[in-house]
Amino acid sequence: MSTAVAIRGFRVGLRYSPWLLTWSAALALTLVLYLLKDIWPTAWQYPREWYIPLRFLISDFMKWLINDFDLGLFTFKEFTRSIAWLLNWPLATAQGFLSSGFKLVFGEQATVEIPRLSWIAVVALVAILGHYAKSWGLALLVGACFLYLAVFGRWDSAMVTLSSIIIVVPIGVALGLFVGIISFRSRRAAAIIMPILDLMQTVPVFAYLVPVLFLFGFGPVAAMIATIIYATPPMARCTVLSLGLVPAELVDFGRMAGCTRRQLLWRVQIPSARPTLMVGVNQVIMLSLNMVIIASMIGAGGLGFDVLSSLKRLDIGAGVEAGLAITLLAIALDRLSQAFVSRPPPKHQEVPRNFVRQHPHLTVAMILIVGTTLLGLLAQPLQAYPESLMITTGPFWTDLVSWININFFDQLDAVKSWLLLNLLIPFKRFLLALPWSAVVGLVALAGYQLGGLRLACIVGSLALFIAVTGNWEKSMISVYLCGISVVIASAIGLPIGIWAARRERVHKIVQVVIDTLQTLPSFVYLIPVVMLFRVGDFSAMIAIVAYALVPTIRYTDHGIRQVPAPLIEAAQAFGCTRRQILWRVQLPIALPEIMLGINQTIMMALAMLVITALVGTRDLGQEVYIALTKADTGRGVVAGVCVAFIAIIADRLISAWANRKKKELGLAT
Repeated sequence: MSTAVAIRGFRVGLRYSPWLLTWSAALALTLVLYLLKDIWPTAWQYPREWYIPLRFLISDFMKWLINDFDLGLFTFKEFTRSIAWLLNWPLATAQGFLSSGFKLVFGEQATVEIPRLSWIAVVALVAILGHYAKSWGLALLVGACFLYLAVFGRWDSAMVTLSSIIIVVPIGVALGLFVGIISFRSRRAAAIIMPILDLMQTVPVFAYLVPVLFLFGFGPVAAMIATIIYATPPMARCTVLSLGLVPAELVDFGRMAGCTRRQLLWRVQIPSARPTLMVGVNQVIMLSLNMVIIASMIGAGGLGFDVLSSLKRLDIGAGVEAGLAITLLAIALDRLSQAFVSRPPPKHQEVPRNFVRQHPHLTVAMILIVGTTLLGLLAQPLQAYPESLMITTGPFWTDLVSWININFFDQLDAVKSWLLLNLLIPFKRFLLALPWSAVVGLVALAGYQLGGLRLACIVGSLALFIAVTGNWEKSMISVYLCGISVVIASAIGLPIGIWAARRERVHKIVQVVIDTLQTLPSFVYLIPVVMLFRVGDFSAMIAIVAYALVPTIRYTDHGIRQVPAPLIEAAQAFGCTRRQILWRVQLPIALPEIMLGINQTIMMALAMLVITALVGTRDLGQEVYIALTKADTGRGVVAGVCVAFIAIIADRLISAWANRKKKELGLAT
């Protein structure tokens, strides 16, 4: 027995020794390059004279588009402004219904003012939608969420935000559906579109704002266009996925029934794929709300502007209330969209001739709209929620942070100083001291080991792009902040996910908490962090950890719960304890799923990294933010693409490792 084990161990050693030797040689070469940095400086620090002036080329190209490009009948600038003018019509209509009302002019002096929908009507309408989609419980939940907006004085801002969402979501869904159908039908188109979608989902949202601001001007329409660009890719991906999951038998039956290609798509495939498509719609809604604060930087207004102005004033109370308003709006729209996904199809029954009986919800809604509008003309409190009845928790949050600062400042500052001196600064110096050529080589080597020559060329080229565009140092600072934050988030999230997977009551509580955290706008995390820890890398790290924590918890919980029950029963039959089952059965099998969660944590950390530029970091996020303030298109695009390339490198390497691990475990073919 011992001889067999020894032989097997020797074979395993032979199997892994080439890679062990390769990595040892690569690390030794890295050390040599560092020691020879004075003799061979170009291998350690990328020379400035080798930089490709891509940022200036992009900026010059954008200026040429706006100032000189002529399409014949009109210029490119007139073309982009006409798109903005067209999109302004539906936006103005939605704002008229929800926010500003309408003013109709007849002749020179005769005008008629039509008021907006009253707060009572809007609260009642969303409650009716909740009852129609699911139940009275959902009606009470979404009604209470909207009632908060009125009671806490956020109604006007919320209606401006909701007006934009109402227009953005249908356009984003339609565009995503169109792109997804093209990608599903044509492999050649998919080969072009999918990398573009990858880039769109990993480029920081700030980077969208710079060219959009340049092309479409400052205002709510430009903000809406940026939101559409940001929110469309998930719908396209869900479309491709859902159409691919339609049973082949159902498609064959449609063809046998004589359906044309168009009929097969719209009458067979899309109806069958409806549940997964609605998940994409839900993602468009949530990403649109996540963009609310960032879009306010180029004129969106609404709740995003409230949070942003609170952050600038360091008014934690107002910021928390406005952020909570966005969260509750997101929860209400999220629950409604999920309810419509799971809503069963209507039963076939005799249609009553009476319109009221046939459409009871619509009838009640119409009565409410007309009734509250007419009554609002007579009694103002029925039209707009009275200011005298509004309440606020702003002073409570401000006093709470002040109390923490007064009583625990020394302890908080001691923790901050210890982590900075013993963890953050040493790791930052270590990354900045690494030779750029060695890092590019190590990244390519990892790609070759995990995915072969193709992956090695992809990740190596992306890393090289960062160096040749002159963003290497700031990229290393970004990697340092992101890396430290992901490690801490994983150290917190993994135990919580394991605990939730093994305790049903804990699982339910954790799901509620992480669902709420996922709907919080990213800017909301900055306000208390800045109030407690001031500006700097430590504050950025805390905000990134809080924002990126959710995927690790969710995927760990899900991965452990997906372990096949027969494996656990077999381990129990062999006499394994609960701890042994966890460490020797559940965690090894769930490891690929857990790593995908860590991958998502990296993506969210990089997304938050750009926003933390507001608290004084000096990384790629600051480059993007400076580009936005200076309207420097090339600088913002190149820095944003560098962040995206870091994300793509991490995604490709982790995904390749997870796929290999699944094959080793027999979980994938």
